[in-house]
Amino acid sequence: MKGIPGRARSRSRSRATLARSVALLRAFRYEQPDPPRFYTALARDSVEQLREYADLDGALLLDVGGGPGYFRDAFTAAGAHYLALDADVGELSGLGDMPAGTLLGSGMALPFRDGSVDVCYSSNVLEHVSDPWLMAQEMLRVTRPGGTVFLSYTVWFGPWGGHETAPWHFLGGHRARARYRRTHGHEPKNRYGESLFKVTVGQALRWARSQDQADVVEILPRYNPAWSWWLLRVPLVREVATWNLAVVLRKR
Repeated sequence: MKGIPGRARSRSRSRATLARSVALLRAFRYEQPDPPRFYTALARDSVEQLREYADLDGALLLDVGGGPGYFRDAFTAAGAHYLALDADVGELSGLGDMPAGTLLGSGMALPFRDGSVDVCYSSNVLEHVSDPWLMAQEMLRVTRPGGTVFLSYTVWFGPWGGHETAPWHFLGGHRARARYRRTHGHEPKNRYGESLFKVTVGQALRWARSQDQADVVEILPRYNPAWSWWLLRVPLVREVATWNLAVVLRKR
């Protein structure tokens, strides 16, 4: 698609193999029955992917929506000085007590001063906030000039857009939530309209082009093999074929 900056310059194509995509797909099946298996695999992959865009050794990294300590362990092992923020104290203390450098707060009002971190990172959080592009702006605000912002999210019209209510989310978020409640006798963990919202590929492309604080380094289907990235050029197809979208920016 014309206007997706950095695509031809990608340094991450070589690791975006079909084998990696299959391994991640298998890991995603264990998100709720075996969280350590899922989040450990995802955290390790995230570190390797982010390294393509930023030097993590010695960097002050803020993880917006960090959750329990799986990402902390992976980024700390890569040499980063890790800070985490989450809106849910239960998520932050999922592996025990909340560690130092961990904050409770909203991604839409980050409790950090302007230009205070080297890398601002967020994985699979944007679809869980009511104003995702306000959160994206906040991530840009707290990143220093020359620093890196990496945010990714589950695309609504992708196969996992409804999370545990998929594939019924294709019939509508409220309908999928009601069906889950009838089938299981309780609400899903991710409740459409409250803790799950419809975020599309098109929204990200429009926001990336309209913001004026950063250069767009790359916009890519985060988990897809590189040979399928061309689908991002096709307006309707990209909404279904993009499992998860990543937006990488360099603060001016």
